[in-house]
Amino acid sequence: MEEVQTLKTKFRSRIELFKMALGLIMFSMVLIVNPFGMAPMANKVLAVAALMICWWITEALPMPVVALLPLLFFPLMGISSFSETAAPYANEVIYLFMGGFIIGMGIEKWGLHKRIALKIVSLTGTSGNKILLGFIISTGFISMWLSNTATTMMMYPIAISVIAVVIDMNEQQQSKKNFALTMMIAIAYASNFGGIATIIGTPPNVAYASYISKKYLVDISFFDWMVVAMPVSIILLLLLYVVLIFVFPNRIKKNHAFEEMIQRDLRDLGPMSKPEKRVMVVFLLTAFLWITRSLINQLNIVKLDDSMIAIFGALMMFIVPSGTAEARNEKLLVWNDTQKMAWGILLLFGGGITLAGALEKSGIIQMIGNGMSQSATSSILWMIILVTVISIFLSEVMSNVAQVIVFAPVVTVLAEIMHVNPFLFGMPMALAASCASMLPMGTPPNAIVFSSGHIKISEMVKAGFVMNLISIILIVLAIYYLVPFAIHL
Repeated sequence: MEEVQTLKTKFRSRIELFKMALGLIMFSMVLIVNPFGMAPMANKVLAVAALMICWWITEALPMPVVALLPLLFFPLMGISSFSETAAPYANEVIYLFMGGFIIGMGIEKWGLHKRIALKIVSLTGTSGNKILLGFIISTGFISMWLSNTATTMMMYPIAISVIAVVIDMNEQQQSKKNFALTMMIAIAYASNFGGIATIIGTPPNVAYASYISKKYLVDISFFDWMVVAMPVSIILLLLLYVVLIFVFPNRIKKNHAFEEMIQRDLRDLGPMSKPEKRVMVVFLLTAFLWITRSLINQLNIVKLDDSMIAIFGALMMFIVPSGTAEARNEKLLVWNDTQKMAWGILLLFGGGITLAGALEKSGIIQMIGNGMSQSATSSILWMIILVTVISIFLSEVMSNVAQVIVFAPVVTVLAEIMHVNPFLFGMPMALAASCASMLPMGTPPNAIVFSSGHIKISEMVKAGFVMNLISIILIVLAIYYLVPFAIHL
């Protein structure tokens, strides 16, 4: 047994070395051969891009670590100075996401997310289908404001405990299997679909907003994004429920014992504590400012942007006392709580913005855009469809954040060449990147629920392919009809 384990360890070690070597080989080949006959500076940027994309796709190193490569290679190779390279790592949209992270930590710390989830389930009912609907609604709603990965991590243990209780109370094997399967799929897909509704709901949204902010020096309004993406998100959540109950039907009837368990859990939580109430006030105030920012700015008293509002909400978490009897002076969040924050995501955005800027400055993005435009149809609708289809299926095998970082400049230049609103190609690319549903590696939520053992690859592919097709249709319709009226430069 020990020999087998040793062989497995050696094999994994060699695979990791191969991944590292593959990236370095691609870097060296581009640098030495200059396959596209580019100017020396552009070829250097392309070599670094090849290395980063290869290591991102193969996960040879953690993605945030790969995102730090420009800080070494760009100054070393004379592409840009260290200060110029480091500047995008402090892009204003990164602080939007950081603020959203911190607000999410406050919600999680004081258990507000669990109360919301249990309350929704108690309202929807306790038959198998109604439990499923309750989890889709609660997970989707929470994911609109917290990252989709964080939402899945929060809902996963709740869903596992519910599955265990329901399985114990039912005897029909296929019903139990389908219930467990659909619950796991529901929290993953609902996290993905809920996350696309707001800019802070999922990392690809923030990555795209970061690029647009840097390129055009304008911010995508939180409200304008919601006008386009919220309808897509809500309809996807409803259709997810319909697909799951028809593709994997469960016949679990209303169960009074489970109702009692939900009510008991709610009773155990007791009335909303002071910290919960204060966290909710901070959250609602932040969301209100995000939604009404443009109206407030029209008063010409202050000029707010979404990043400022996010930081305001985050600061309030550290300023407002929790009000607990045990520690009256303790704030809603203390600095030690930030140890749980995904700092690596922020580095990933910084590295992505830096790489995208270098690719654009060197003319590589323009060259790719010109190449695509020559084979592009003159129909804007067909181009939106093409971008959406490519993005959603590519995201099945590639990190959605890395994908948006790489392709945001490409689709933007393509839009400029075709003289159309860049959001017509950029937003479907970003939204579709979060809707990959067929494979565990498509999004982090998919991978989390797949680890439960309740889902087979074939089952995820079956449900995911249907949801991919639905996502493509809804995204294309929303982008084609809503973007021209809601979002302009």
